[in-house]
Amino acid sequence: MNGPEIHVSLAPELRMFAVPERRRDRTAVRTDGASTLGHVVESLGVPLTEVGGLIVDGRETPVSHVPRAGESVEVRAVARPQRVPGAPLRFLLDVHLGTLARRLRLLGVDAAYESEDIGDPALAALSAAQRRVLLSRDRGLLRRRELWAGAFVYSDRPDDQLRDVLGRFSPQLAPWTRCTACNGPLEDADKDAVRERLEHGTRRTYDVFAQCTACERVYWRGAHHARLEEIVRQAMGEFGAPIDDRPSPARFG
Repeated sequence: MNGPEIHVSLAPELRMFAVPERRRDRTAVRTDGASTLGHVVESLGVPLTEVGGLIVDGRETPVSHVPRAGESVEVRAVARPQRVPGAPLRFLLDVHLGTLARRLRLLGVDAAYESEDIGDPALAALSAAQRRVLLSRDRGLLRRRELWAGAFVYSDRPDDQLRDVLGRFSPQLAPWTRCTACNGPLEDADKDAVRERLEHGTRRTYDVFAQCTACERVYWRGAHHARLEEIVRQAMGEFGAPIDDRPSPARFG
């Protein structure tokens, strides 16, 4: 580009998106004289979903601003917890975030998940149609214009991913109330009503059950419950209501 030169400062949290030579406190960027500031920021590698504000020469400025020569631009990170206006807080996760989706559901968070790769345009359109925050590690997907709202998931480790999303959006937690398979609501189930869906050993060993009202999957406190209980305990201890000593519902096998 051979247009006006501006100076850009990226928030420390955002420098990971830029190439190494752009990660300094202040870097010179030559624009084309026509592109918006939002486009310039994205050209540096930063998805606008991660931008909490653009400050030009000390004044907050919209992404539609066309930079002029000599301007100093401060790119701020999203403030946490981030508020999402206009709809109940719900999420949509891409094909690579299945474990995160199941953990969010375990905590009672509305988390839709596409287990097959339906393509970026379809995912972005689904986010808009259902007004869900799209969670992804794909920067290109988060740049799609039809996206309603989105967020970059910063880690590739499920434990850190969960803490990232809970810390960023502060969703209301209601553990053991959603089906981890389909996201549907759970309700208590009478053992006799679900007997035909149980293996003989499960019928003999367990008495307390829950069932998904959407896919009819049955849950009980099985062999993996202790591991799931620890995930819930840690999340509730850091991001949820105080935990007492009452036993959790016996819903997950």
